[in-house]
Amino acid sequence: MDIAIKENVLKICKLLDEKKAEEIIAVYVADKTIIADWFIICSGRSNAHVKALCDELSEKFPEGMELRRTEGYQESRWVVLDFATVLVHVFHPEERKYYNLERLWTGTLDEVIDYSRMISGESLVLS
Repeated sequence: MDIAIKENVLKICKLLDEKKAEEIIAVYVADKTIIADWFIICSGRSNAHVKALCDELSEKFPEGMELRRTEGYQESRWVVLDFATVLVHVFHPEERKYYNLERLWTGTLDEVIDYSRMISGESLVLS
């Protein structure tokens, strides 16, 4: 696992948290797919909040990363920001519950960083 990428993942999680994203988790997926090393999954409370989260990441993503493309911004129900090694999924709560990416991409051997729990003082890494 690349430590520099993991540090960028944590920086992105921090940016999302500062904009009040909810239920922020990061999932290491490099052993399951070639499209990214990490997925970050979070929720916004409304379409406007989802857009605000995406705007914040578009403007302030970590140095050394490049935002390649954004999908779903107009509808703001499920927006994906592609940073090559990191895909950020920003959901409206209803879509997040319906698609349940956590169920699809997490397992007993995956590294999951539950950022929202981490900042509240609970467990940092779940295995």
